[in-house]
Amino acid sequence: MTDFAATRPLFDLPEGVIYLDGNSLGPLPRAAAARVARTVTREWGEMVITGWNRAGWMAQPRALGDRIGRLIGAAPGTVVVGDTLSVKVYQALAAALEMRPDRRVVLSDTGNFPTDLYMAEGLISTLGRGHELKCVAPETVEDHIDGEVAVVMLTEVDYRTGRRHDMARLTRAAHAAGALTIWDLAHSAGALPVDVAATGADFAAGCTYKYLNAGPGAPAFIYVAPRHAETARPALSGWLGHAAPFDFEPAYRAGRGIDRMRVGTPPVIQMAALEAALDIWDGVDMAALRARSLALGDLFIAEVEARCPALALVTPRVHRDRGSQVSFRFAEGFAAMQALIARGVIGDFRAPDIMRFGIAPLYIGEDDIRHAAGILQEVMEGRLWDDPAYRQRAAVT
Repeated sequence: MTDFAATRPLFDLPEGVIYLDGNSLGPLPRAAAARVARTVTREWGEMVITGWNRAGWMAQPRALGDRIGRLIGAAPGTVVVGDTLSVKVYQALAAALEMRPDRRVVLSDTGNFPTDLYMAEGLISTLGRGHELKCVAPETVEDHIDGEVAVVMLTEVDYRTGRRHDMARLTRAAHAAGALTIWDLAHSAGALPVDVAATGADFAAGCTYKYLNAGPGAPAFIYVAPRHAETARPALSGWLGHAAPFDFEPAYRAGRGIDRMRVGTPPVIQMAALEAALDIWDGVDMAALRARSLALGDLFIAEVEARCPALALVTPRVHRDRGSQVSFRFAEGFAAMQALIARGVIGDFRAPDIMRFGIAPLYIGEDDIRHAAGILQEVMEGRLWDDPAYRQRAAVT
């Protein structure tokens, strides 16, 4: 059983702030600054290029991948870290489409994160083989899985509403129809128990800067089921995905297993922050985390609905159907969120009218939830959002 009172001090949270935006960017683990400094000064500074061997930089993508694998139900040697989530989605989709050459439909849903859809559109255009990206309502995905679908590509937890797909059921349906699956775990990894092996997922990818708390720009990860590991072609045939990078062969020869999904030089300094973040996760029981997350989410829903009747819940109430965030709809949601942030409660906004609040039990407790709901009540009852200053949009919302 995880002691969440003990995990909270492991994070460097701003004084006077209730941070409910870990579903977008996790806070700083206290150990990360020292770990990054050590990488910069003692490894890069003192070892210079020999750090690739002496400090183990070259092996880190696989080592960190295995540590993430524990959180997503992946066997050792099936996850590798590097590049960005967009790149990993592209790799997975390219490989999956090549494995189903007689089919032309990529099935996704209208709640999927836009970058996944953009990458699919770009790949389809590049291939020029008549593929189609078909997006349907999240609730109807299973109804559209048929013999024309090559790949079912979904984000397990909807980034706006927090609605959760049934990964096991939809993967079974896809396989029954002869299709492959790609799961985006951006809002799942570190938020709830995931078991890519048990559910039969073919590919999965995710980021490490949200619930995993590895910092802005932290690298992504990709999972490839062992049954595909030696045959999936990575599409982006980068130097470090080569079977023998330092043989400097003029032609590409894919590496073994998950190593073939490596592309470019790993982000060593950013991986140091990820390493420090994963030190916290090594002591976390995911079932306990899930139970705590759901309890805090229920509390937040009850508090906000009792205090702020103008806000409409869009996150499912049923536990199995939601991730680890709570979202409300409000026509003036952007301005209301800015007013809330100005008062020390940080959530975020997603167009057109969604106010999002991430529930991260590692550093959020019941007192935070109640206090945040009370400040939200003040914002709503006093119409504090009705201020021109809160309507000015910056680049990031």
